[in-house]
Amino acid sequence: MSRTPNFTGWHAVILHRGDANTERLERQFGLLGIRATCQWAPLAGWDSADLVLVDADQGWDDLLPAKPDTLGKPLVALLGSEAPGRIAWALQQGASAIIPKPVTASAIYPALVMAVSIHEERRAVAQQMQYLEERVRMRPLVHAAVEKLRTARGLDEEQAYAMLRDCAMDRRLSMEQVSAIFLGGAEPLPEVG
Repeated sequence: MSRTPNFTGWHAVILHRGDANTERLERQFGLLGIRATCQWAPLAGWDSADLVLVDADQGWDDLLPAKPDTLGKPLVALLGSEAPGRIAWALQQGASAIIPKPVTASAIYPALVMAVSIHEERRAVAQQMQYLEERVRMRPLVHAAVEKLRTARGLDEEQAYAMLRDCAMDRRLSMEQVSAIFLGGAEPLPEVG
């Protein structure tokens, strides 16, 4: 993330028993323009909030819903304990920032900015991984198209690959897409066959 977010209009769900910590959070959220809901019950779904804060000292596995492909929402752990198991639990849930308890007003904004920034980076990495996995999965099509070109045109592997690559560049498509078109015969490709 290249800039700090404007939290005005956001909705935060605080999964914590009501106490002085949640009062400080709600007061500070009001100053930041964040509408807050405090509950000590499992979160029904990620769509109900823009941001989630969870009591990592007393949280349990089913307190948060399973993460969808979009990795849920930015998650902040509220932590008063130094117990390694509680820190590990917060990390397993996907927390990307910690606000220590007792909560202080000065700790809130930096933790929110960090949580949002790390969440956006995780989403970008997940999308890139999905794209690369799809490319790897489709790679046998490229090999098959190169082999078909070699046989049809009497080319060596490098020439066939270059021909396929040039076609992909001309059409502004990926090598995998052009290979699928070529192999499927869905459209004649004068450049390659």
